[in-house]
Amino acid sequence: MARPRHATFDKVKTVAENRRARFDYAIDDVYEAGIVLSGTEVKSLRFGEGSIAESYAEVKGDEVWLVNSNIPEFSHGNRYNHEPKRPRKLLLNQREISKLHGAVARQGMTLVPLSIYFNSRGRAKVELALAKGKKLHDKRETEKERDWKREQGRLLRERG
Repeated sequence: MARPRHATFDKVKTVAENRRARFDYAIDDVYEAGIVLSGTEVKSLRFGEGSIAESYAEVKGDEVWLVNSNIPEFSHGNRYNHEPKRPRKLLLNQREISKLHGAVARQGMTLVPLSIYFNSRGRAKVELALAKGKKLHDKRETEKERDWKREQGRLLRERG
């Protein structure tokens, strides 16, 4: 049985979040992808270390790679430690990969990681979004909306 596409993912522990992505990009579709990690990378993530602030994903052939994500070396991981900024393979269905490849190639969209988290089964997952970059005036509009919502909340609290 196929799982629903826009289901909320069962995030137990969020390790890294790209908060800037929702401001810089117009998010279209969101996918959950597994990530191939070595042992010391998993331990480092479990300690809550890791950053995806300036990372992105790219489709190379039949594979999707997470590029420029930073998972620092594990403090007790002697000579078997990992390289902090290495590209990491993402695990998706072939149909999802071909859909992402088509959107990136034809429509000029970008693959942006929104967060890295552990699900209820203890597996590290990446929330990957298919997004289009916002122009400067769109960002200003988003900022105005956010300020107006904040002002509305303030006004409602004063009355009630």
